[in-house]
Amino acid sequence: MWFDLLLVIILIICVVTDIKERKIYNKVIFPSLMIAFLSHILLDGPNSLYSSFTGFLVGFLILLGPYLLGGMGAGDVKLLALIGALKGPSFVFYTSIYMALAGGLMALIMLIFQKRLHATLKSIYYYIFSLKYGIKLHLLINNDDLSNTYPYGTAIAAGAMINLLLGGGLLLC
Repeated sequence: MWFDLLLVIILIICVVTDIKERKIYNKVIFPSLMIAFLSHILLDGPNSLYSSFTGFLVGFLILLGPYLLGGMGAGDVKLLALIGALKGPSFVFYTSIYMALAGGLMALIMLIFQKRLHATLKSIYYYIFSLKYGIKLHLLINNDDLSNTYPYGTAIAAGAMINLLLGGGLLLC
């Protein structure tokens, strides 16, 4: 219960700062990380600390690739790692699945509201079709469109909240 409460408080703070300022602050992440590790040691012992550290690594590694490729901010990586430190490797793994779904849905909604869905889908279609014939066309996306970002911390928080509400597992239809 303590870890769930701490997670919700951290997610609220990070979503607010990510939406307002496009930042997830270290002054929120690092103290929370220390509280997570210390809480695991004090409340559940060394085995819980091992699970917490493993969750931290899993969360960190899931978003490390996108961060290194320039598609993700460092705060997003640290937030997912913190979620892993709080709730463990299984929870952060399932959170990443829900996070990806929430992020894709948010991106789709943004494309619809910005009236760019048709042009984006057309560009992707031409790109894939050209590959079929051995031609590599560049995606016909304006460079200004690439600078339009959205706070991915909201997708991470949505994934964590969905996972929390489902009890930390995968919802199978």
